Amino acid sequence: MILYGAGGHGKVIKEIIEACGGKVEAFVDDNPVISERAGLPVVHAVEGKSEMIVSIGSNKVRKMIAGKLCCRFGVAIHPSAIVSPSAKIGEGTVVMPGAIINADAVIGRHCIVNTGASVGHDCHLEDFCHVAPHATLCGTVHLGEGVWIGAGAVVNPNIEIGEWTVVGSASAVTGNVEPNITVAGVPARKI
Repeated sequence: MILYGAGGHGKVIKEIIEACGGKVEAFVDDNPVISERAGLPVVHAVEGKSEMIVSIGSNKVRKMIAGKLCCRFGVAIHPSAIVSPSAKIGEGTVVMPGAIINADAVIGRHCIVNTGASVGHDCHLEDFCHVAPHATLCGTVHLGEGVWIGAGAVVNPNIEIGEWTVVGSASAVTGNVEPNITVAGVPARKI
């Protein structure tokens, strides 16, 4: 496995892969100053035919880089995560320690379900979403492409959140949210 992005997010994904018995060969990073990260070499061009994960937290940057790469993408699921056997996980997606993904949830490509996050039954996350640490998506929530759910936020059941929307940390989403906006608060409102 090769990780594209040698920042903090990449170090966490490296440890997830190792916890699963896998091996990370190297990091790829555009920064020419970085030559080593977490005991691994950092290269500045994509080489070989190894599976790759784009290990960058920004949804927009992750989408841009994934779109430029011509490779196979892996999946990383920490052994402490609880993932229903009926859930579907897209390529390039990472499920962090302690995350929970329940029955018939569909997680798109290149998503992040972060530490301790909970994704309820029948939720659907489009590609490039990020559910931050300890956020909760109740049942049948739909996130459009690129949605970012802040740490500790709660999204009530049967809610739709439009693409590229940001939900602030510790917010409570009680109604549908339009695309391309930021909402925050309890209840969450456009800001």
